[in-house]
Amino acid sequence: MAKDNCNIKLIVGLGNPGSEYDHTRHNIGVDFLYMLADKYKISLRPENKFSGLVGRGDILGHEVRLAYPTTYMNESGRCVGALCNFYKIKPEEILVCHDDLDLDAGHMKFKFGGGLAGHNGLRSITANLANSQNYYRLRLGIGKPPSKEVINWVLGRPSSQDKEKIDEAYDTALIAIEKLFKEGVSKATSLINGFKPH
Repeated sequence: MAKDNCNIKLIVGLGNPGSEYDHTRHNIGVDFLYMLADKYKISLRPENKFSGLVGRGDILGHEVRLAYPTTYMNESGRCVGALCNFYKIKPEEILVCHDDLDLDAGHMKFKFGGGLAGHNGLRSITANLANSQNYYRLRLGIGKPPSKEVINWVLGRPSSQDKEKIDEAYDTALIAIEKLFKEGVSKATSLINGFKPH
């Protein structure tokens, strides 16, 4: 069961590598991870044995690793599994930041455990954590496509209107991460889940 005090040791931002995917909807998780790295002066460097970019730093007195799996989304779990095995990190000590089609652009949800909602990155992570779904997720809304063209939608860039909402969400999520480490899970959850972009 998730506890209220923050015991997160690994924060993962999901996305696809390569400049053609920069700032696409599917890379919203890694875009947020870079903002977090910037705020707390954590350098992300290539670590081949972990199949990703990894950095270690301090968030309000907590030692935390940040990771961006550079495998492509559907292999994200290789990086997460390798880091957890090497550093003895438990599923409940992980926060995964990822895009979510079921939430409107700029809306967010913070949750512990639950289903995979058809997300290939989460599916890969779960498979590499001995099928455990007991990790935290920061779900960052990208909205549903107007047609059934899901792949083109997630691999496309948000409209300027949606981008404004997403940027607002990032700002609030950064404050929520601070609350998470300073005041605990429930404070961070209520800030994120209660947020509505203008």
